[in-house]
Formats: sequence, C-alpha cells, structure tokens
Amino acid sequence: MNPTALRRLGKTKLKLTALGLGGSQLGNLHRPCPEPDAMAAIAEAHDLGVRYFDTAAYYGGGLGEHRMGRSLRAYPRAGYVLSTKIGRLLSPEPNNPGRKPYIDRLPFSVRFDYGYDAALRSVEHSLLRLGLDRVDIGLIHDPDAPTHGPSWKDRFGEAMKGTYRALKRLRDEGVLRAIGIGSVDWRVCQLGAQQGDFDCFLLAGRYSLLEQSALASMLPLCEARKIGVVIGQVFNTGVLARGLRKRSTYGHRPPPPAVRAKVEALERVARAHRVPLAAAALQFPLAHPAVASIVMGGRSAAHLRSYVRGLKTSIPADFWAELKHEGLIDPAAPVPRRSA
Repeated sequence: MNPTALRRLGKTKLKLTALGLGGSQLGNLHRPCPEPDAMAAIAEAHDLGVRYFDTAAYYGGGLGEHRMGRSLRAYPRAGYVLSTKIGRLLSPEPNNPGRKPYIDRLPFSVRFDYGYDAALRSVEHSLLRLGLDRVDIGLIHDPDAPTHGPSWKDRFGEAMKGTYRALKRLRDEGVLRAIGIGSVDWRVCQLGAQQGDFDCFLLAGRYSLLEQSALASMLPLCEARKIGVVIGQVFNTGVLARGLRKRSTYGHRPPPPAVRAKVEALERVARAHRVPLAAAALQFPLAHPAVASIVMGGRSAAHLRSYVRGLKTSIPADFWAELKHEGLIDPAAPVPRRSA
C-alpha cells in the first residue's frame, strides 16, 4: 500500500495522500513534545511525501497550529492540503495551569462556541496562528456525545445553525475548499450527512481493526453521497500499535477487559501469519472506498518512518480471511489486497 498515493476526497477536487500527519501530539498531548522533535516530525513527513496535514486550535491552546504553520511555511502552499477545526475559541489566560490533556500548552483558555460569528473569528485566528493565507478544509470540532454528554444533540443543533452556515459561506466564497465534521462519534457524522451539505468527515477511532461501528450505516451513506472520509486513531490511541503492554491505552485510558481480550486474539492471529499488528491496523481502514486518508499523530521523525514501513508491509490475504473467520472483524468490511 503506497502511503503517498493521492486519493480524491469524496466529490471535491482535493486529493489527499493515503497517509496524513495529525497535529494533536505536536500540541503536547499528555506529555511534552520538544520543539525540535515536533519540527523534525513535520519535516520528515513532507520529505517522505506526505501532503495532507491536520491540526486544530484546541491542540495545546494553539501550540499545534503554531508549530504546524511554522514548519509548513517552508514549502509551497499549493503543494499540500491542510485542515483545521472550528468550534473552540481561545482567550488569553496568564499563568495558564496547563490543564489536561495538553501539557505545557500556550497561555490561552479554550471554550466551546458554535456560533456563526465565532466560527468566522475562529478561522481568522487559525490563519494568524498558522501564519498562512488559507486552510483547505474546515471541520466542525466535536459536536458529539463523548464531548457534550446528554446535551450533544442541542450542541449539534447549535453547530448546524451557526458554525455550519459560516463554513458553508466561506466555502461558497472560495475561502475554504471543503467543509466537514471532526469527531470520535460516527453518529454525529451520519447526522451531518443527513442534515447538511458536507464534503468530508474526520472520524477518529470508530473504524479500525478493533472497532467497525461506522461500517453498517455511516460509511455506506458517505459512499453513496460521495462524502470523503479521513480516519484518525487507527491504533485506538495506542493499543493496536503497542499491543497489551503496560502503557498501552484505548481511548486514552487503560483498555477494559473486552478490549484486552480482542487485542489478544488479534495478536494471536497476527503472530501466526507473521504480520505486524500495527501494519495491519494502518492498512485496514484504507481499504474502504469512502476513505481517502488515515491521519496519524507523530512526535518524531522515527514515528513517520514507522508508519511508512507499516503501510508498505506485505500482508497475505489469509490473514484477513482468518480475522473474518474468527469474528474479529466485520465480515462485510473491505480488506486490503495483498501488496506486491
């Protein structure tokens, strides 16, 4: 599987590389990422041929956007696709305590605001932090149940009345080339597809080797309507990259018993076929026809090189067949062809 192959994003004119670089870890997610390492990771991604980059104001209180823009300004702007997320506004906060999950973040507080004017202001502020004249994709950030709890449908409604209208205007004016939703909840993406004219969704963690909850209805709807999908968290925050080691996490927490049992079973099949589990996790989502790219976090150049190796790893068809036979992946899930 070619990590730098260009794949069209739904019905848009944008083409993303199969491998994209996400900016959450560059914003010091859970632990500091030294500035030289962050710059080296972005530069290595570009050197390896990655041409899709994703970030958000939320990452490190603006730190992720600062770092992404600082590095990307070294390259021709027409040569890559950049997305950022809308729905949170930053305000100066001296002596910021660095609230989790971001460590040593910039001195700004973060608050949700899905209003129309707030969305326009958020895009402008992102451009200032990035130091760039445009972003290509604007994504409504986290209007979902995992973030907002029982009131999530009210917040989604606010986002559709405010943020969506603002992003649609910016797309109509040519300021943005595509608009979408970024979420860990496939349900909000599906609702967006039903209620709005979205170009794409960035779905994190819900279509992976471990979990295919988006397969039954959300992904077919996207395929039918030619809405592009980017998949994040293909390792489910680590457990598919490291296996069941001491520090492995699922959803940024210790994996529960059911997840541990499934990972053990996946590891058993992977060992039998001599397949690195991380390589299978990287390749699996890209087999779905609605998926244009996987976006991977990276704290170092070594991380980017490992993703490229994983995507280029040859995986036998028997491996995927056994996963289906054992009930470890959905029998309807498309699987990669064996690479040459």
